[in-house]
Amino acid sequence: MLLTPYRNNAIHTVWFGDHLAKNRGVNLMGKNKKRDDAVKILHGRYVGDDTERKASLKEERVNAEVATAIYKLRNKSELTQKQLADLIGTTQSVISRLEDADYDGHSLSMLSRIAEALNKRLSVQFLSA
Repeated sequence: MLLTPYRNNAIHTVWFGDHLAKNRGVNLMGKNKKRDDAVKILHGRYVGDDTERKASLKEERVNAEVATAIYKLRNKSELTQKQLADLIGTTQSVISRLEDADYDGHSLSMLSRIAEALNKRLSVQFLSA
């Protein structure tokens, strides 16, 4: 799977030209204190110090960020899912799946095809945790 945390805590990040999908964690310091407190409580209750749950949460965040990056770039290019699919030689349902935050099958080759179709450069980096 592309874009998952590795055991040494290195994180993959993916650049689509000017848009970055990166795994930085949850910003709990927002304007709404009640919401922030609720998020902290829920995080503590359901994730806490459980390393497996923390890893799963990181993976889900990355999947959501990649899906969002694809969606935003496609919309910025004013393309429908079908039009993008035609450009990269796949089907609309594949694009729909790639834009689904729950999908965990993003591949480097597919991301490269999307970047090329949208006239973007794809770059993968490893950053310190």
